[in-house]
Amino acid sequence: MSQMTARIRVLRIFAAAACLPLLASCSLRLPVGSAPLSRLPVSSAPTSQRTETPRDPHVMVWLLADDHHTGVVLPYDWLIESGFVPSAEFPSARYVAMSWGNRDAYSSEGLDNPWKWLRVLFTPTPSVMEMIPIRWEVTEVLPGQRIWRRLTPREHGPQVAAFLNRCLEHDAQGRPIVVAPSSWGGGVQFQSSHSYFIPRVCNVWTAQVIEAMGGEIRPWRAVTAKGLIRQAERPPNDFEQIWAGRKAAEPAGD
Repeated sequence: MSQMTARIRVLRIFAAAACLPLLASCSLRLPVGSAPLSRLPVSSAPTSQRTETPRDPHVMVWLLADDHHTGVVLPYDWLIESGFVPSAEFPSARYVAMSWGNRDAYSSEGLDNPWKWLRVLFTPTPSVMEMIPIRWEVTEVLPGQRIWRRLTPREHGPQVAAFLNRCLEHDAQGRPIVVAPSSWGGGVQFQSSHSYFIPRVCNVWTAQVIEAMGGEIRPWRAVTAKGLIRQAERPPNDFEQIWAGRKAAEPAGD
């Protein structure tokens, strides 16, 4: 056995040993209840762009995915009427794209050095929840993503809002704490109250959002985007793919 191979093996053993107490003390799920919260104290009630739209019994929601990362798009007025509290300066929107993950990965610098990668791979790290306003059709704003959709009973809104509220740190006025602009789209990154670590990744957060909508997801089978999507497409979740992503949709060149 070469010296380099021996070092790699020792590193893997060390990493596995380091992860065992972490997994023993921390659930894979974000430790967030699904019961509705009483409305958080805020200085003024947030407003949405579509306050006069008739309340249908169902709302359309979307699931987004690239090869590794997933998120959701939700009607903004549904979130607000259900009790979700945004930042005071968040703009009006038709929908909002939301996802969760490691704070460095969402930063403009990204994971730009080995130390950041080591922290993400082997230790709990600070996390953010990104929220981006969408004012047009979802496939027009996010053509590079694979997109699924389904109708969700409106009555699940309070559970969704409660989960999202409990994912965040709030200031003295009851508003979520903004730590940075969003990575694109004129939105924001909120400070999350829970740590990111492997295997508690973005896809587990997405799985819990789907559960709050009344879906059924096994988080240990949703650590990867592929595993999450496989479950999302099956009953009783029934997400229907409506867009394969720009690369898949474009014809191959000559």
